[in-house]
Amino acid sequence: MNPPAAVIGRLPPSCGPVRLVAVDGPAGAGKTTFARRLSADLGCQVIHSDDFPVPWDDGPGGWFHALESQVIDPLRHGRPGRFRRYDWVRGEYAEEVTVPVAPALVIEGVGTARASVAELLAYTVWVEAPEAVRLARVLERDGPELEPRWRTWFAAEREWFAEDRTRQRADLIVRTG
Repeated sequence: MNPPAAVIGRLPPSCGPVRLVAVDGPAGAGKTTFARRLSADLGCQVIHSDDFPVPWDDGPGGWFHALESQVIDPLRHGRPGRFRRYDWVRGEYAEEVTVPVAPALVIEGVGTARASVAELLAYTVWVEAPEAVRLARVLERDGPELEPRWRTWFAAEREWFAEDRTRQRADLIVRTG
């Protein structure tokens, strides 16, 4: 078990009976990779912000209300959460995902460790990389034609994170790239 998983395993529940763990940071930093490893070490589910539709124009905060109302609020009251995963390739909602009441749950994506739910988080991981590295990663993944959109998104992220002070609340900072 990696060191963060061992620490998290000793923490008290934070969201009802669940230890809610957020893996946050800017696009292309490596959050998804880190979250997958951490959830495997914890033996728990991971929910990605990419499981929800995120309108480009809404910026980093546009998707979170769905996670909060469909997953976090039920877990906080000791009930399973449920949501329909968004399929980005098909451009439509896909299967329903059940989120059981379990010892831990990892939520991953831009804005998951926001101040509005900080009191419900047992542990927060901030993942970062140099902007040039992040841009290269997202363009390789999504295609170079999206570079103007990604540059706009990066600016929105910088503004979001500066206002929310997300990095300052992190229990662990991971640098990649």
